Amino acid sequence: MTALVTGASRGLGAEIARRLARDGHPVAVNYLPDRADAERVAAGIVAAGGVAAAFRADVTDPAAVTSLVAAVQQRFGPVAVLVANATGPQPAVPALELTWQDHLNQLEFFVKSPTLLMRAVAPGMRALGGGRIIHIGSDLPERAEPGMSAYSAAKAAQASLTRTRARELGPDGITVNIVAPGWIPVERHAAVDVAHVEAYRRDVPLGRMGTPAEVADVVAFLASDQSRFVTGERITVNGGHTIG
Repeated sequence: MTALVTGASRGLGAEIARRLARDGHPVAVNYLPDRADAERVAAGIVAAGGVAAAFRADVTDPAAVTSLVAAVQQRFGPVAVLVANATGPQPAVPALELTWQDHLNQLEFFVKSPTLLMRAVAPGMRALGGGRIIHIGSDLPERAEPGMSAYSAAKAAQASLTRTRARELGPDGITVNIVAPGWIPVERHAAVDVAHVEAYRRDVPLGRMGTPAEVADVVAFLASDQSRFVTGERITVNGGHTIG
């Protein structure tokens, strides 16, 4: 079952791509600016005995998404597993400085892009008799982090879309779920102050930070036949950080 992972040149996306490859999926490693990183991820998968290739595309652009899915299908066959992981800059903007454009910048990645991707892969999934659509969300809507209202609103919209699309696509055998990580430090967090990390960790009931592999494990479950009767669900992966 071919898997397409967007934004997979580094961070969570790269780990998800590697995990799905270990489960036997041919993996399309999507990237936009980081060609060398994406090719390194794909080459690592191949070196480990898996099947993968890097595919460049801006997944917020309709024509680019259409071309991406066509290229993946030509190389590996229809996409049976879609992981919508790609994201953009996530600046903190105080509420009184927030503009509509700030909202649109986040909606591009968490509403527009998943919609374009869904429409592009759904016909192939229907032909296969089913498929898996997995969104990578966030626990920030519950945390109400100051300065992150545009990002949080877009992530909340993404979760709502997941539930509605699960109902609509269920008759075609397509499940739609969302994995909502807490703060999982990856490469782009290398410069974050250690004291900030420690303050966050103290609020996690399990007493530690999560890892990209722990997010990838949940994605792998949702991509597998073991989750065949699970749809419309939001699975939070944050060590209990948002327990009420």
